[in-house]
Amino acid sequence: MRDEQRNRIASGAGFLAALDQSGGSTPKALALYGVPESAYSGEGQMFDLMHAFRSRIMMSPAFTGERVLGAILFEQTMDRDVDGVSTPDYLWQRKRIVPFVKVDEGLADERDGVRLMKPFTRLGGLLERAVERRVFGTKMRSFVSRADTGGITAVVDQQFAYAREILGAGLVPILEPEVDIHSAEKRRAEELLKAAVLERLADVDGPVMLKLSIPSVDNFYADLIGHPKVLRVVALSGGYTQAEADERLARNRGLIASFSRALVQDLRYQQSDDEFNRTLDVAVAAIGRASVGT
Repeated sequence: MRDEQRNRIASGAGFLAALDQSGGSTPKALALYGVPESAYSGEGQMFDLMHAFRSRIMMSPAFTGERVLGAILFEQTMDRDVDGVSTPDYLWQRKRIVPFVKVDEGLADERDGVRLMKPFTRLGGLLERAVERRVFGTKMRSFVSRADTGGITAVVDQQFAYAREILGAGLVPILEPEVDIHSAEKRRAEELLKAAVLERLADVDGPVMLKLSIPSVDNFYADLIGHPKVLRVVALSGGYTQAEADERLARNRGLIASFSRALVQDLRYQQSDDEFNRTLDVAVAAIGRASVGT
């Protein structure tokens, strides 16, 4: 199974769906979906509504392995069921979509132009559960606001330190050092980031994946996409609308999407199932076309 999943991720056509909003971002995601905070009371109801939203996406006939290679899950989503089947098994067995899980615990305060990940306090147990539930890989996010050499070095060092632990558990890590698309120093930050990543790839034992902001210069990540230690490079939408993210992505050969907000931006709780499925189908088709590249 893992060999088949690895081959799909490495060379399959399609993109990764990011369904991994955590507690802090869930109210905003639900509000965009048409569910205001007044519609629920407490985290339990909030997460139940969010899981129902994610289940609706995963169970849609528009959401299949023909166009979606993988799905990144929130930890609670990994631990729940979809249609009576554990979420990772539902994705792979029913849809042929490779499951990943978000493992970071949020961002620390900004320092030196970056926000490191908060120290992981429960990674070991989470990795054990991910292996038990037949998850293929993980994802962890940092944030870069400025082209500060020291800050970017710290981000990349932290990402690779945790990547080694994840590889040791038998999972494939997605490293996500996001660069702020609104930063006046975005292009220089991307240059520093790529150099740091290339340097550290030499010392990593297994394959990793990278999730990066769509670059300022088209095909800037070609050497990462072709690197023997990199299984796949995917792009986040980073706050671009779906149309703008698709247009920028399509100019980058070999770079595929891993969109969250840009995937679900037009989905609404109030839509009928037919309306919901048609809307999702349009989004999946457009993001899939953009992920082919030129």
